[in-house]
Amino acid sequence: MHKKFPSDFLFGVATSSFQIEGAVHEHGRGESIWDRFCRQPGAISDASNGDIACDHVHRLEEDLDLIASLGVNCYRFSIAWPRVQALGHGAFNEQGLDFYQRLVDGLLKRRIKPVATLYHWDLPQALQDQGGWANRETVHRFVDYARHVQKHLGDRLHMISTHNEPWCAATLGHDVGIHAPGIKNRAIAAQVSHHLMLSHGLALQAMRADGATANLGIVLNMGPSVPATPMPDDIAAARRADALSRRWYSDPLLRGQYPQEIIEELGADAPKIEAGDMAILQTPMDHLGINYYTRHVAQASGQHWSARAHGLPVSEMEWEIYPEGLTDILCQMKADYPHLPPVFITENGGAFPDKTPAEGPVQDLDRLSYLQEHMAAVTVARERGVQVDGYMVWSLMDNFEWGFGYSKRFGIVHVDYDTLKRTPKASALWYRDFLQQWRKDGGQA
Repeated sequence: MHKKFPSDFLFGVATSSFQIEGAVHEHGRGESIWDRFCRQPGAISDASNGDIACDHVHRLEEDLDLIASLGVNCYRFSIAWPRVQALGHGAFNEQGLDFYQRLVDGLLKRRIKPVATLYHWDLPQALQDQGGWANRETVHRFVDYARHVQKHLGDRLHMISTHNEPWCAATLGHDVGIHAPGIKNRAIAAQVSHHLMLSHGLALQAMRADGATANLGIVLNMGPSVPATPMPDDIAAARRADALSRRWYSDPLLRGQYPQEIIEELGADAPKIEAGDMAILQTPMDHLGINYYTRHVAQASGQHWSARAHGLPVSEMEWEIYPEGLTDILCQMKADYPHLPPVFITENGGAFPDKTPAEGPVQDLDRLSYLQEHMAAVTVARERGVQVDGYMVWSLMDNFEWGFGYSKRFGIVHVDYDTLKRTPKASALWYRDFLQQWRKDGGQA
């Protein structure tokens, strides 16, 4: 398979700030909405928090060496807004920024391209106290933050993505309420989604005006939505699901409009859109990041469709393991959007019930197979004409898995949460060997 990827392909691993960094009360970092959410009784399944997480802030050099040992040529990470600007407005925190300076310089020293995400859900709590993303002012605070990061780090960053999975931030955080800040209000969720997208477009414009040299874009989570049966009602349900989850974000970015059927369905809950907003949302991007985990099977009844109940393979998240869906969604995006920018798979991976052996690496052969099958799915999409220029494994290491706490492990590196010792699993060793072979055949460091 390594011969099917070009020499300039980006192979990496991915993490996010709140999930690994820890040190939440150090170096002037402010409180985030996830710090607050973790302290709500019942919010996190194992009642844990991100106070220590993987202690990445204190183990930076060790973790940089770990990343380098895998042979990847890029590393995707996110910057914690409250670490760089405690309140989300006003003074910036040089101590916090210094951590990312050392991270970026350490990656470059090891010949690894830094791929940064500006917002991976950890909004400063002080902004949430003023309405958070439901308040249009937060859009402008994000642009200020993006400009500051670009000014101090942009010359060394290979790629900058504004947001990670705005659907999760809007829907899970403000409609379903199982992510921070834990709000359950459809109208607020719709407005939040628009403000997230607006902040993306304005940030791209501002960073470019400031002379950005990095490749700029956004990261969306998506998978194909398919009907549970060939019945017309289920087909209609799949179309609606696709419009709600995928097209609600990709249409404004690439067509300059929201799906009309969803606007009509929302009615009075539809977002308030000001003159000129949609043109801003359509600001050209240098890349589109796609996070893929599974497909969505829709039923007109609205009942949850269970892959396990149908005898299909699932991960520990109860998500169907369906690598063909990655090929399908990439080809669907190319078909839907003639001017699709270069695509990077910015997250792909699986949570499995790893068993730690007495000695030697965790034999996570299910995860190893998952990665092989999904990387193969990328090659099929490329053969069908989709410009996919990178693939990043989620995740570098086991970490804080949001509402599941530390109970779900996605890492290709095992973390012992008692000692914080990192140990590469069988999947990490396979990935390392794969990249070594790819490089022998001309792949670039």
